[in-house]
This record gives sequence, structure tokens and C-alpha cells, in this order.
Amino acid sequence: MEWTDERVEKLRELWSAGYSARQIADRLGGITRNAVIGKANRLGLSKPTKSSMTRQRKREEEVPVVEEVVEAPEGGVSILTLTHSTCRWPIGHPGEENFYFCGGRSKAGQPYCERHARMAYQAPTPRDQRRRA
Repeated sequence: MEWTDERVEKLRELWSAGYSARQIADRLGGITRNAVIGKANRLGLSKPTKSSMTRQRKREEEVPVVEEVVEAPEGGVSILTLTHSTCRWPIGHPGEENFYFCGGRSKAGQPYCERHARMAYQAPTPRDQRRRA
């Protein structure tokens, strides 16, 4: 199926008249509901629904804000002085003069100290909670 100018115009008319994607597909013939939805999205005809906007707003509210407090022994350590038992949490931006690593004592079997491990490894939310949100 090819989207001709006539079919695109018909899609625009039916979409603005409030027809469902299934109804539009049936009227155009030889096209699936998903093809109609895809074309409508590419044409910018579909608008976010109220429920999708509410879900997005709730997700944004749920994102925890983590304050980073720099705790480094004597200004931290460089990459050359890292060992298996030092925290590898980066502080600053690579390439900048004041970039370093935490250097605190790391937890056994992990690359980070206790504090940075709590920031890096967060338990996933149970599936039921995600559905309710």
C-alpha cells in the first residue's frame, strides 16, 4: 500500500472528524489500523491523551532527587592510584583538572563505597506498583 496524496488527505479528514484508526483503515481499504496510527503520528495528527500526560507527570514526581555530597579522602584519588578496595565513584567531569574518584573504602565485591553503592544500586519497584502508577 502506498500513501498517495489523496489517501493522506482522506486520512486527515477522517481523523479530524473523530473516526477511529480501525474505521479509517476500513474506509481506506487495504491498510491496517497500525499503518493508520503510524501515518497519523508522522503527520502530527495525534495528540497526547489526558491519561498519558497524567502518567508522565506522576513518573516525573516519583524520580528521587539524590544530592551528591563530595566525601573524598584528601581530595580523592586519581585513576592511577585506584585499587580493588577503593571507591571508583567519579567526581567532576573527565578531562577537567579537578576530576578525581572518591577513593573511600569500597564494599566487598563492589566498585563503590557504602554511600555511593546506595546511590548506584537502587532496588527495582515491584511490578504491581508500576502498573498502579
